[in-house]
Amino acid sequence: MKLVWSPLALSRVEEIVEYIGCDRPGVAREWVVGLFENVNTLAMFPQKGRVVREVGRADIREIVYKRHRVVYRTEATRVAILTVRHGRRLLDLNEIQIEP
Repeated sequence: MKLVWSPLALSRVEEIVEYIGCDRPGVAREWVVGLFENVNTLAMFPQKGRVVREVGRADIREIVYKRHRVVYRTEATRVAILTVRHGRRLLDLNEIQIEP
């Protein structure tokens, strides 16, 4: 399957890396490399993540990397990465643009 990152998800990753990198640039580099390695496994195993509890739909799933939730949608031929959020923050359902 093909992985597609939404602009929002990439923006969130950038914000997180900048925040971590203010004090610990090496840790920020390790974090982003590890995040992408973990997300890339979804191309082979798109059902790997759990269903997002706030949504309750089988096609909207998440994996957790360190303290962050990576929310994605499984589709016929691709996995769309929708957003990346710190696990302590509430998920804004408007961010993931769920169609009925």
